[in-house]
Amino acid sequence: MPHPMPRSVLRRPQLWIGTGLIAAVVSMLFALLYVGGNVNPRGNLRDLPVALVNADAGADAGGRHVKLGDQVVQGIRKAAENDKSIDWQLVSREEADKRLGRGKVFGALVIPQDFSATVTALGAPQPAAQGKQPAPPTLSVLTNQSAGSIGSSMSSQAAQKAAHAASAQIGQELLKQAAAQKAQLPTAAQLKLADPVTVTVADGHPVGARSAMGLSAFYYALVLVVCGMLGANLVNSQVDTALGYLHTDFGPVRKREPVQHTSRVRTLAIGIALMLGLSLVMGSLVEVATVGILDMDASHLGHLWLYSVSTIAVVGIGSLALFAAFGTPGMLLATVVFVAMAVPSSGATVPLQALPGFFRGLSEFEPLRQITEGMRSLLYYGAQADAGLTRAWTSMGIALVAALAFGFAVAALYDRRGLHRIPRPDAETGAPAEAPAAPEAAEPATA
Repeated sequence: MPHPMPRSVLRRPQLWIGTGLIAAVVSMLFALLYVGGNVNPRGNLRDLPVALVNADAGADAGGRHVKLGDQVVQGIRKAAENDKSIDWQLVSREEADKRLGRGKVFGALVIPQDFSATVTALGAPQPAAQGKQPAPPTLSVLTNQSAGSIGSSMSSQAAQKAAHAASAQIGQELLKQAAAQKAQLPTAAQLKLADPVTVTVADGHPVGARSAMGLSAFYYALVLVVCGMLGANLVNSQVDTALGYLHTDFGPVRKREPVQHTSRVRTLAIGIALMLGLSLVMGSLVEVATVGILDMDASHLGHLWLYSVSTIAVVGIGSLALFAAFGTPGMLLATVVFVAMAVPSSGATVPLQALPGFFRGLSEFEPLRQITEGMRSLLYYGAQADAGLTRAWTSMGIALVAALAFGFAVAALYDRRGLHRIPRPDAETGAPAEAPAAPEAAEPATA
């Protein structure tokens, strides 16, 4: 005889209200976090670090020594007084290369050594018959995709804008000089003098062709975080199944192990031990898949393997601590902490300097930012400690200690208060407070 359909469940207001509230909160939270962090990067842009190199040696013109590079720098600084979006860092070319090679700046504007000489040559009187035109003055804009594609693009646009503004200012002075000399210039020459500087764009710190245009570090880091969360979910369910707290369905077959009464502390310890073992497998396979099969550009493979395994382990242990403290809601909380709040505050796609203040605050402790910076150091910056690797390892250690302390403290508190997952037999009567789950043989699952 067929069983009746449980339509009455759908008539329960509690089912609709409870499920609806959770779905509403999750959808609203993810929308606010994901879109809110990235919806207006230009409007939120503050202090994007860009190197400014003035290597101009100066030139003699009109009986005096001029350094037009200083004039360009002063013009950029004056414009920056009313525009706080760019943090122009005046450094030497050597220091600029170091900062580009550590991801400390998103680009650079370079004033070459012969800048004043080439500009003054344009304004000098030219002989009637000249076989060679003077070389045009140039300003070089350097990008840095390894620090983030969007940040590099913003830096490049700001540097090009500053370079063209300097060219226009110098052009006005050259035209005034030509007018003072009463030189009759053809239209083409006047246009050339009005905008005399050639702006070139080059990659200041090239990344490999198989580096996802500087985003491979973010994608790899995100894979590690997701593996840690999924691994923790798997461990949590498998440990509960092995202890007899949950049954397992294999298609139409249901199986349940005998219940083993154990403390919450021991349950968490079992889960952590299993998570550590799985981290070795998952971290190894992630590197094999990305580097070995997909041929992703990577070096320092031993360090990369250790970093991958450790990241998965720490994220997994952190998730298990949340599961132990909050139960089923802990899974949702882990998703919010490790994904919903972490991705928009990671600075991996949109730079931190282009995020709203709330997300900049999150980035100080959200794990994905620290993991991504360490991964950039491994993949793009030769595993330099001060390129984000030291911060990543330090943050990982702090997170591990905090997760262990929080998880075991809450689990021990529950145990001391007698809040066992399955109540033990009553101490006075000897009768079980809850009928123990007897071992079940494999049987067909029913609706």
